[in-house]
Amino acid sequence: MTAWQGAEPTDGQTPADRSPRPSSPPLPPPHPQPPARPQLPTGQPRLHLVPPAEFDTGPARPPGQPPDPYAPGDPPWPGSWQPLGARYHLGPDGRPGTNFALWAAGAEEVELCLFDEEGRETRYPLTEQTFQTWHGHIPGVRPGSRYGFRVHGRWDPWTGARWNPAKLLLDPYARAVDGDFALPPEVYGHVRDWPEQEVADTVRDDRDSAPFVPKSVVVHDEDDWSDDRRPKTPWADTVLYELHVRGFTKRHPDIPPELRGTYAGLAHPAAVEHLTRLGVTAVELLPVQQFVSEPHLSERGLRNYWGYNTIGYFAPHASYAATGTRGQQVTEFKRMVRTLHAAGIEVILDVVYNHTAEGGQLGPTLCFRGVDNGAYYRLNPHDRRGYADYTGCGNTLDARLPPVLRLITDSLRYWVAEMGVDGFRFDLAAALARGPHEVDFLTPFMASVSQDPLLSRVKLIAEPWDIGPGGYRVGGFPPLWTEWNDRFRDGVRDFWRGARRDVRELGYRLSGSSDLYQLGGRRPYASVNYITAHDGFTLRDLVSYNHKHNEGNGEDNRDGTDDNRSWNHGAEGETRNPAVRGLRRRQLRNLMSTLLLATGVPMLLAGDEMGRTQGGNNNGYCQDNETGWIDWSLREDPEWAALLDLTRRLVRLRRNHPVLRQRAFFSGRPSHPGGLRDLAWFTPAGTEMTEEDWFAPGRTIGMFLSGRDMSEPDPLGREVRDRSFLLLLHAAAHQTRFTLPDARWADGYELLVDTAREDQAEPPGDRHPAGARIALAARSALLLCSLPAAGDGGGDDGAAG
Repeated sequence: MTAWQGAEPTDGQTPADRSPRPSSPPLPPPHPQPPARPQLPTGQPRLHLVPPAEFDTGPARPPGQPPDPYAPGDPPWPGSWQPLGARYHLGPDGRPGTNFALWAAGAEEVELCLFDEEGRETRYPLTEQTFQTWHGHIPGVRPGSRYGFRVHGRWDPWTGARWNPAKLLLDPYARAVDGDFALPPEVYGHVRDWPEQEVADTVRDDRDSAPFVPKSVVVHDEDDWSDDRRPKTPWADTVLYELHVRGFTKRHPDIPPELRGTYAGLAHPAAVEHLTRLGVTAVELLPVQQFVSEPHLSERGLRNYWGYNTIGYFAPHASYAATGTRGQQVTEFKRMVRTLHAAGIEVILDVVYNHTAEGGQLGPTLCFRGVDNGAYYRLNPHDRRGYADYTGCGNTLDARLPPVLRLITDSLRYWVAEMGVDGFRFDLAAALARGPHEVDFLTPFMASVSQDPLLSRVKLIAEPWDIGPGGYRVGGFPPLWTEWNDRFRDGVRDFWRGARRDVRELGYRLSGSSDLYQLGGRRPYASVNYITAHDGFTLRDLVSYNHKHNEGNGEDNRDGTDDNRSWNHGAEGETRNPAVRGLRRRQLRNLMSTLLLATGVPMLLAGDEMGRTQGGNNNGYCQDNETGWIDWSLREDPEWAALLDLTRRLVRLRRNHPVLRQRAFFSGRPSHPGGLRDLAWFTPAGTEMTEEDWFAPGRTIGMFLSGRDMSEPDPLGREVRDRSFLLLLHAAAHQTRFTLPDARWADGYELLVDTAREDQAEPPGDRHPAGARIALAARSALLLCSLPAAGDGGGDDGAAG
């Protein structure tokens, strides 16, 4: 069999006349051609020599009534070309059935494949085609039925054509998936183990993949969400909490074992209580759309844990369901969302629309590659066998093209309107904004989202980069979008480990990163401030390791970044040295205080509030085990109790004081004549910082936030008044003294946070007059608030956290 066998020349040339392509010998005996399918009368469905799938034929027909217009085994009725996917509804005869619709522009034939409870397959040709969509209605097919598609067309990988009807394909619009993903040779469209690997992807594999792949599931749910109340938390009031559904609940002792690791587990009162006591307003869930493990992980006995390898953009990941995978996962996910909403917590999904689980040209054929490879993916313009890879994952979805754009926006709308979610974090978002080559924020995807009446009202978070040329676009996304701000992460890490010569970078990050976002017409909450995330060290590991320790991933510690900006404080990893352990705990409190008191939207990594560790692994994407799961016993460990207490107090302070969650950028000027600056910076001498001070070497800074000079009114247009706050950060290795601002700024100050203290259950409460010189312990942070004065807002309630 030659590398191009099965492809018809489209340019008038014979195969020998076309551009040079290596040929290959006939398939070896281990890969025989499948037997020819039995020939059936024209218009009849192609059967796999088994009885038809089970049907719901409705109630028994009364005597004398005409026979049903449709019997199992008849060809599909025409049905409708929209909506795409499988939709259970009343058919033209008034009886329930399912309409199936698949967009496959270049296909020559499409077969719908239904599977009964024993896994036997019945094939139905979809003969109707409207606007490049193949469709048909089959009466009696009910929710819970399993199905897939086989798509016929040219096999010519040299031009990007990779149709192979031997491969059963998931419905791109499947709302549920049933079955486990395995990756034996049969699920590849090409002969995976072909001896000449340089041309292996050009040799078609004609073995049936159906026994080895999951099936799409017909889902029907009439939930209208009329009893749900979305929190609709304003961006400025938001505190994000990034968590993994499985990892957050898998080891929780108060969640029943059968619910751990599931959507139902996250909805359990024990899980919700931790979130509400912490005070976070939104959970940002690592990917929960159906995903697949990569082949190299399966070969090492590992699996994809994080989920950044999506194959089903409408389906909740089935293994996170406690109740079943024949549509029950949809209901369970919705109940989880409802429960979190009732607790005042929004649900934001981390979504991966930049690439799919099918990987590069040597990857499996599971869905999109077999439906229409060249229409879903960006092909390499110089060699259409391969892909333009801006993601590092082997392929890139081509969001410039209408079918892909429709898939993405339909998926987003589905998760908002029918699954109840409140927003999205877009993995490698720059890849979605690429034009032919460069990132362009006027591309169809960006324009579609910005004008969509539903999507433009939910929370949109960009991971503002990809791996392609010019892909780093922090600060470049348009209004409506917020961004993961890695400049905040790096600047704060560097300050506290003593790697910064001065405090200029820290000043920008503490005050909302106006250098990145203000000129674009955006607000301080365009910056999602974070120090740790799923990708990298945990907060505890950040102060415990100088180097990554990813040996458990099976890649000889080559994976994961080497740019950790971490410091082990004198010992690599866990140690019994009490001085090192104490300093690490203090640094954790410093980092947490900086994160939660900076202007912008803070994001916590689940478990950081109680000292979670991954043993130095900074790339735990395949650690679906105790390395990746949260250890809830840390809550009872006295060593980490202070960190949890402090985190709760700081979140409560943010909630109670609007000056700590600014909706507009600071001006550095009084908001009214005779007032104070809304933001002022102080040296340890108690003087306002000059330009010379910003450039001078230094590891100490004071930030004063005036509660009497806030520029933004409340929703009724009234002036907002609050207590004023003074944040002192000192990263040097020695104690110093700091002179508090004089009486022009406040009459006196009350100490709310001192990270040098081990007990953080209550604020210290020490009071100091204006102009007093106070001690700053080595590597410590203090938060003070102004003593109440006439006209101050906030009063005493909540000021102490």
